[in-house]
Amino acid sequence: MAAEASDLRSSAFVLLIAIAVGIAAAKTVGAENVYEPSRYKPPGPNGYGYETHREWPAARPEPTPMFSSNDKSRWATVRALVHHQTYVIGKRTYPDPNQRKKYVDEGIVWEPDYRSLDIVLNPDTNEFYSSKPPLLATLVAGEYWLLRKVFGWDIVRDRWLVIPTIMLTWNVLPFAVYLVLLARLIDAIGKTDYGKLLALATAAVGTFILTFAHTLNNHLPAAYCVLFASYPLLKAILENRDMQPWEYGICGFFAALAATFELPATAFLAAIALPLFVARMRNTLLYFLPAAVIPIAALFVCNYFALGRLLPAYSEFGGPWYNFEGSHWAKRGTPAARGIDFNDEPTSVYAFHLSLGHHGWFSLTPVWLLAFVGLIAWGIRSAPAVRGLFRKPKTSGWTIEMFFAMTLVVSITVFVFYLTRTQSYNYGGNTSGPRWLFWLTPLWIIAIPPVADRLARTVTGRFLGAVLLGASVLSVFYPAWNPWRNPWILQLMEFTGWLRY
Repeated sequence: MAAEASDLRSSAFVLLIAIAVGIAAAKTVGAENVYEPSRYKPPGPNGYGYETHREWPAARPEPTPMFSSNDKSRWATVRALVHHQTYVIGKRTYPDPNQRKKYVDEGIVWEPDYRSLDIVLNPDTNEFYSSKPPLLATLVAGEYWLLRKVFGWDIVRDRWLVIPTIMLTWNVLPFAVYLVLLARLIDAIGKTDYGKLLALATAAVGTFILTFAHTLNNHLPAAYCVLFASYPLLKAILENRDMQPWEYGICGFFAALAATFELPATAFLAAIALPLFVARMRNTLLYFLPAAVIPIAALFVCNYFALGRLLPAYSEFGGPWYNFEGSHWAKRGTPAARGIDFNDEPTSVYAFHLSLGHHGWFSLTPVWLLAFVGLIAWGIRSAPAVRGLFRKPKTSGWTIEMFFAMTLVVSITVFVFYLTRTQSYNYGGNTSGPRWLFWLTPLWIIAIPPVADRLARTVTGRFLGAVLLGASVLSVFYPAWNPWRNPWILQLMEFTGWLRY
């Protein structure tokens, strides 16, 4: 007897999740920074290369599972916290003025394996710190401390044990939970097997969450937290009930934790909290707000212990903390200011490339076009529910239409936020996608099923959905071994001479 369609779908869900988690785990345990000849200067006349000013190493580099300035500066902080009980990752000293060297830089971040551009220098103490907010590194350091105490592992000697283990804990295991929760929501929101499968396949292998699964970064934890915050609210919406007190707490805690990992996710925290406050003031004040205070307070405490101040190092961008002598960022305005980090495109051009161009949210992951249609169509229907908030409904006050409208408003707010940061029009540096927007991924996944259900009605529609997913998978797997590489669209533009930064 043939299996019921729902049985087949459930089996397909399980298989998709197993495949995606298996890929993420394989990328993690097999992670190694690879030196690619095309990115280095050849010994003769310059040939094609993305960064032809680089010199090929004269001696064999030490193998490492660390990839870029971004993750190396975080790992340097983790090592400093556990080995030296400090956030300081380097020190600048000034020797005898009669010597040739004006200054000497020493410390973890100046070791070859940990060299990073993502550092700041305290001009008062001449101490180097990671420019990344310290909360994530502090949490990761807690796990490394435990591994060191229990197994005696050392991040220098045993880096092939320490780093993959931590990445499995921070990126891969939460990814499995993330997919299971998304599968449940997709199954409840979607109407057709095709629509549900397309949405979950996108979540499993069609977004940059999988691309970055083997490197330490803040974008994946932020995306996971956004889903963990949304899940109890969406479950209550779909079951037409109010959230339980503990669900308010979970929602508040993870929404705030997402904001500590990604500052613009503060828009998500506010967008979740405000309707809850209007419709359910008491529960929001008693359960949501206290839980939200915990990660925010932790961030400020870490900032204070790290830098002696409450604000993160990001707040000093453009000042002496960043523009110290020898800094990568001090090159701005000089002939040495080459590459994507010093891009000075007009805002209109930057907006195009961030949406439809070489780092485009839609061009690299075209399956988001389906989600965008869903967000607009369902968001338009949210007006009656918004008005209903002030009538003190028995539920949380939210509807699925309101959730889609919230996603659209938050996404536009974040996009506009990055258009205002004219000093950092660098698309996130050498990265395979618009990484500053990755944390929005689970919100957009949830918007796919309603539109995919309509595509399921015709062969042409199903084919279109498959093409959009396939093109997204291409972008996800193009940077096979290192996610900190330019997208295929930009590399194509550079190869053909259309554009070069």
